[in-house]
Amino acid sequence: MGLAILAVIFLAQPLLLIFAGIVLASMLDGGTRLLGRVLPIGRGWRLTIVTLAGVGFIVWTFYFAGSSLVGEAERLREVITFQANKILGWGNSLGLMQGGAKIDQLSGQLMGSLGRLGSAVSSALGAVTSFVMILVIGIFFAVEPRLYQRGFAWMLPLRSRDSFYTTAETMGFTLRRLMAGRLVGMAVEGFGTWLLLMLGGVPMAALLGILTGLLAFIPNIGAIVSGVLIVLAGFSVSTNTGLWAIAVYFIVQTVDGYLIVPYVARKTVDLAPALVLGAQLLFGALFGLMGLALADPIIAMIKVALERQSKENQGQPAKRP
Repeated sequence: MGLAILAVIFLAQPLLLIFAGIVLASMLDGGTRLLGRVLPIGRGWRLTIVTLAGVGFIVWTFYFAGSSLVGEAERLREVITFQANKILGWGNSLGLMQGGAKIDQLSGQLMGSLGRLGSAVSSALGAVTSFVMILVIGIFFAVEPRLYQRGFAWMLPLRSRDSFYTTAETMGFTLRRLMAGRLVGMAVEGFGTWLLLMLGGVPMAALLGILTGLLAFIPNIGAIVSGVLIVLAGFSVSTNTGLWAIAVYFIVQTVDGYLIVPYVARKTVDLAPALVLGAQLLFGALFGLMGLALADPIIAMIKVALERQSKENQGQPAKRP
């Protein structure tokens, strides 16, 4: 057991990359299945369409939309730095922040506290390499998932193979539904934030909408980070605009928290918020940004496996989704 724990620690980065590829494969497989309901063509063609559409959207975001958002990104950084320094100055005046702390100093300390994986992934080369590996692994898994199921089951005793197949099917079903709900939440939060901020005159509405949508992939922590960015941008204009930004944040989070998240939980696996947040803090501290992003699906898969094992111990018949 001790050797297994050490192996997981030392092989954390490749294991996380493989699991990220499995998560991507579940999204591609889910999109392929959904497209099959309206487009009666072969699975290979449907998977190709979904993959090209996803890659095309990423290319459009970075090359077309990204070129117009470069100026906004620089402006957002300046706004955040200015607003944060104002808050720190207010804290210094009250004696809450000793030594005249500045946001640049605090951000440097924060970035220095990230783990080994966080610093590796933060580099441009590491990020591109990781993305390519995740994409390749995800496509391979999505092309023929049962091939890898059979390969893994072959290493198990005969008496355990039926149980493994049932658990794998349940995990795949749960992961597809979980990621589908996550993508819907990202789209709703991103589009809703952009639209409402634009109507309220908040600057950099498009960039904030994209960031909010991307950060929505990380439950709890992503919402906090996007909320801070939205509020700081709003108060950089006026008090009324800042109050509007706060209202937008609560409206978007309420829609996601009371409509989308409960619906997804009923269809997949209901995870306690404290459990998810604790897992995010643990995985983030151990494995950096990638561990933080994958904590939620990892915990969901562990819960599915434990529930299946509990049912088998109670002698209940296995049911595939």
